[in-house]
Amino acid sequence: MPPLLQLRDIALTLGGAPLLDGAELSISAGDRIAVVGRNGSGKSTLFRIAAEETKADSGSRFVQPSARLAYLPQEPDMSGFATTLDYVLAGLHEFDDPYAARAMMAELGVDPEADPARLSGGEARRAALVRTLSPEPDILLLDEPTNHLDLIAIEWLEARLAASRSALALISHDKRLLADLTRATVWLDRGRVRRLDQGFGAFEAWRDQKLEEEELEGHKLERKIVSEEHWMRYGVTARRKRNMRRVGELADLRRRRREALRPTGSAAMIAQDAKASGALVIEAERISKAYGDRPIVRDFSLRLLRGDRIGIVGANGAGKTTLINLLTGTLAPDSGSVRLGANVAMASLDQGRASLEPTTTLVDALTGGGSDYVTINGERRHVLGYMRDFLFPPEQARTPIGKLSGGERGRLMLARALARPSNLMVLDEPTNDLDIETLDLLQELLGDYAGTILLVSHDRDFLDRVATSVIVGDGDGRWVEYAGGYSDMVAQRGYGLAGPLAAPSAPPAKAERAPAPEKGAPKRKLGFNERRALEALPGRIEKFRADLEALERQLADADFPAREPAAFSQATRTYAELRDALAQAEDEWLGLEILREELERQ
Repeated sequence: MPPLLQLRDIALTLGGAPLLDGAELSISAGDRIAVVGRNGSGKSTLFRIAAEETKADSGSRFVQPSARLAYLPQEPDMSGFATTLDYVLAGLHEFDDPYAARAMMAELGVDPEADPARLSGGEARRAALVRTLSPEPDILLLDEPTNHLDLIAIEWLEARLAASRSALALISHDKRLLADLTRATVWLDRGRVRRLDQGFGAFEAWRDQKLEEEELEGHKLERKIVSEEHWMRYGVTARRKRNMRRVGELADLRRRRREALRPTGSAAMIAQDAKASGALVIEAERISKAYGDRPIVRDFSLRLLRGDRIGIVGANGAGKTTLINLLTGTLAPDSGSVRLGANVAMASLDQGRASLEPTTTLVDALTGGGSDYVTINGERRHVLGYMRDFLFPPEQARTPIGKLSGGERGRLMLARALARPSNLMVLDEPTNDLDIETLDLLQELLGDYAGTILLVSHDRDFLDRVATSVIVGDGDGRWVEYAGGYSDMVAQRGYGLAGPLAAPSAPPAKAERAPAPEKGAPKRKLGFNERRALEALPGRIEKFRADLEALERQLADADFPAREPAAFSQATRTYAELRDALAQAEDEWLGLEILREELERQ
């Protein structure tokens, strides 16, 4: 079957650097494709080229003459329209049914008479979805369609797309949405495209395998260069005439190494620890809050204990941020009481990412200004090194925050929050604009965090991985706590937040349903980072043991405390730290080794 849309050998250079280099995208009838890659890898640009909103430097674009294409950009342009209805109807063709668009607006709660310039982010996104989905095009290109949506709208969107007959290409950081809807995955990495003919559920294991193979090839290239350089130094001198072919081959090997595209590094997130809080972190007794006649929180009680990880979910405007502010003492309740436990040190990440002036530079945002250093867990670090942990190159040090992308601002705010000593972390939509790899690392960090977490999120997969219980807004100021993550809450309630809205009121005739989970997906294997850790940990453990033995010999000197009291005090502290680090490394190695053996037995 010929493709409905095909991009071939697409190349585009921005700012002197190649963004796309021979990229390809092919979409046929019935396709459900996840398009994934790091922030800034060119996914949105590839979609804009497919929609003819951006012109490539080279390459070809083909669309079947009869095929209709609809594109949802990350930031839809609603300027020039008096009402949302005008904006929606402008996206329809003359033979499209305007009543279907009006019905979908009613389903999603979009006010047809609203001024587009005054819409919130969620309202604008819903209007843009109606304009894109209601014509039922042959090809759908959706770029982060869940941005600014609450869980009710996300569940509605997933059901609508599952019932759609349109071929679909989807960019999203919502892993649950990608896993449920897609049957193929396109990975855009360092300007080039690789395709997996399986859904997103199989992608991460496949990606890790490809990165391992790439690293192995890099090691082979390095060994070949070393061998050839040895010949250049010692083999050639024994000859009267140089073997110019072999010299040329060495030059070619060096060129390959120089031009090799290396994977973008992974963010290295470490939360700064504070002294442990008391066993009781927050106690709320029958708190209530209303704005005018509208109740936001009504007669709600909660005991938050050390180590709890509480997710808060609800519709946009339900009062999730208000509830967070009440629980943390930022906002006083109208009635009831809130008490914080002993030694609570709080770090927070606000939803709007707007706590800094746009002119503030990246370095000043991290250091507070007037310094080039940050202190993390007692260690004084140069800010450029800390920036690299969050994937910021040194040349961005003086970049104003207003010039950063959404993903970069998300990483910056995480870096600021994690640099503060805390035992209570308050995160309001921390996953906004983060790519999938950074999301995974954030999940690992929160899993290892020794303190307590209050979390507002619309990301179902993230909630399942992080939360130990979920508080749900049921309307009219009522909030109910359920044990477990989001999926556990759905199992206990019997439905998600969308309730009856999860199924469209008028699905297309003979609609396709979401594909069944694919068979033959690769077995779970140790991931790339897990393999690297398993290889590196024995060396770290031996180093810890050697350092401990050296300190033990030093501390065994009976005259040491009296002769050098300051040095003795430092040595005892270092010994305790090394002993803890050794125990942690041994536990980590043992856990990975047990996991490796279990996976090999599968």
